[in-house]
Amino acid sequence: MDMNNLSKTQKLAFSGVVIALYIVVMYLTQSFAFGQYQVRIATAIYAVAYLFPFLVLPLALSNLLANMVMGGLGFFDIVGGGIVGLLTAGCCALLGKKKLTPWTVIAPITLIPALGVSLWLSSLLGVPYWVLAGSLLVGQLICGIAGALLVQTLKRIWRIA
Repeated sequence: MDMNNLSKTQKLAFSGVVIALYIVVMYLTQSFAFGQYQVRIATAIYAVAYLFPFLVLPLALSNLLANMVMGGLGFFDIVGGGIVGLLTAGCCALLGKKKLTPWTVIAPITLIPALGVSLWLSSLLGVPYWVLAGSLLVGQLICGIAGALLVQTLKRIWRIA
């Protein structure tokens, strides 16, 4: 399959696979995705929007659904997660459009979820913002690096310029 020229139907099917993959990865890693150092490895999948910008909305929906099913912290976590997903995947897509090195996805995958999610989690959990943001930054840095490695690997496998 030529990953550079996908039809609308192929994009829809690919989006569905990515949403399912995000949910499955979240399910399998939830034991450490919601802890003090939230290593939410599924957020590494946001990096795929670097290669496929049409995945921005599906990836935001993925986070929203994961928080709805597994998060348990209510409305703000569900909607906020969707917004954070939209911003993170959107930044990754923008970096890809500008043809910057795939390693640049580390920044949005690390910073946007860690600093964004801390906005509502700090009040929901009663933890000071910077304490919470600091611990989330550690976990998200791991995800950012994994996302950059994912993009590098997919570019090689699918021969994407």
